Amino acid sequence: MAVRLVRRCCWRHFGAFVPAPSAVPASLLAPAGKVAMARALPQAPFASLHASSPASWADGFSVKEQVEDSGNPERKVIGELIETAMSPQELFQLSELHVLNSNEASLVITQLSRLAMEKQLETKSILQDGRFQQLISIMDSQISQVWNNTLVNLLKSLYSLGVDSNRREMQSVEQEVLWRLRRLTFRQLASLAEFLAVRQGKESKLLNEVIKKLELRWTEIEGTRSVVMLMGKVGHISPALMDRLEDKALELAEQFNPNDIRKITLALAYQNRRCVPLLRALSYHLIQKHSELSLNVLTDLIFAYGKLNFHQPQVFQKIATDLHPHVFTMTPVEVTRCIRSFSLLKWLSLPLFEAIAQYALDNTKQLSVAHLCSIILSFARLNFQPSNSEDFFNMVHEELQGQLASLEPHLLTDLVWSLCVLQQAKAPYLHRVLAPDFHAWIRGDRSLKAQNLRLKLVHINAAAKLESPGYRGPFLPAEMLSPAEPAGEKVVTQLQSSLREALAGVLGSRDNGRLDVRTVYGWQIDAEMVVNSENKPLPLKDFAAPHLLRSEGTKPLPPGARRVAFLRWEFPNFSNRSKDLLGRYVMARRHIQAAGFLVVDVPHYEFLELKLERQRAAYLKDKLNKVTAKALAS
Repeated sequence: MAVRLVRRCCWRHFGAFVPAPSAVPASLLAPAGKVAMARALPQAPFASLHASSPASWADGFSVKEQVEDSGNPERKVIGELIETAMSPQELFQLSELHVLNSNEASLVITQLSRLAMEKQLETKSILQDGRFQQLISIMDSQISQVWNNTLVNLLKSLYSLGVDSNRREMQSVEQEVLWRLRRLTFRQLASLAEFLAVRQGKESKLLNEVIKKLELRWTEIEGTRSVVMLMGKVGHISPALMDRLEDKALELAEQFNPNDIRKITLALAYQNRRCVPLLRALSYHLIQKHSELSLNVLTDLIFAYGKLNFHQPQVFQKIATDLHPHVFTMTPVEVTRCIRSFSLLKWLSLPLFEAIAQYALDNTKQLSVAHLCSIILSFARLNFQPSNSEDFFNMVHEELQGQLASLEPHLLTDLVWSLCVLQQAKAPYLHRVLAPDFHAWIRGDRSLKAQNLRLKLVHINAAAKLESPGYRGPFLPAEMLSPAEPAGEKVVTQLQSSLREALAGVLGSRDNGRLDVRTVYGWQIDAEMVVNSENKPLPLKDFAAPHLLRSEGTKPLPPGARRVAFLRWEFPNFSNRSKDLLGRYVMARRHIQAAGFLVVDVPHYEFLELKLERQRAAYLKDKLNKVTAKALAS
């Protein structure tokens, strides 16, 4: 406060010092445009008023520049007056009272830009001022004499003020910077690259040259700030530079604070760079060193991990635990962003999801239909049923009433499909998406997106037939129920091949079973067989098969006979670090049971533990006996 008061007093009474030749040298009194003989300057009262400009505008003087500056007290006073100016008029007054060299004119332009930004001033009036044009001319007359750091800040200031890029003086500054790139420090290059990447983007010729220098000199990076900034602002332009920055970040991983880790993971997520060693190192140090994380760090971290599909259970547990107390103070956008990320990562935290369900009940008016749909889709993916399920879904149905027609077709399909997973799809939802006019447009579409939409409609149709006894139609036409051929070459997993080998011993004959059965319900059965009351397999061809689009036989099953479906469950079918199936596969199992099958589950964590084929065959027979015994007992 005292420094500011003295500074203002000095400017107010500046006229009192001007007439006194003993106090101010002739060179400071010379009118603009005239050359005065320089001589030693007595100790000025302004020398103690030096104030540094913000770090975003000046990266600090080089050692050589500091020496040159301190060797000329007269120029030092002018530099301090420029830095302490509080308005454009003070700077223009200074340019009128003193003869400025090109370096000082550049400093004035930089300070004008800083003040315009800080005070949100209109730059048009500055650019049209004749004194600004004179400053441009002075700067341009000896552009080679402008110090490196001042030159970098000058270029950024001219861009910020909106000087025409086609103007000769502007091009002169750009060319000068281009010539001096090899002489700039790494910090200056990084600062310039950050500015140009935001201001001009990939098409900037100067930016491309700066990036080439950064790629060659990346070993000069010191500290974490440059790494974080370059990864976030420049890395997406140069994959080669990003590779080097990832190596440097891995080296400095221990030094990053939580906010640095947040920015780095976001940069990786937005660029779809799944650098596993770096993510593991950041996760380790995040858990070991940082006990308290802010809300924005928590939400951005789980978003980045979800987008990169990077699984780190300890981090997920910490984020879920730390987020729980914040749920009721979060915005709907933050809540839906977090829950979608957790669902993508297949991580179910019961306390957190219960809190989000209660949040939806308490903040119904703040939640848009899109927010509500995101919450339902996330619950369905993880097959989560809130403890207050009745109240929650009553609220959902009330809010969605009359809103279905406004939803985009893909979102509406996902919503109704998710409600089917959660067994909450009522007749109005089913009628809306199964009506002929809704799905007519996708019949001839062979795109992957349309095929996925069609498959979900088949699942909804199955739910309408098998789980909604009160629903009377419409249903999908038969031509939409034909199983679509999978796109690309299908990869056979270890569990799938092992199951096929073991089933040969269980079926006894190829006539006693079918493999890889595609049903009209949209689900695939790994193996199907019919067993009699004594659990002996029967030939399938003669029996009617309502689950197939075209049945080979017409005979009904004999008394006591049962259909059996073998379903394998791979590692990705389960929630993260649990033995709970995801919602999609819970619905598949439920539909196949409702279609009249006894289901024999073959989870990877049990079946692959058995190393011998005879052990696996015995395992399947034992599971079959238990399933049929349970069915007879019920």
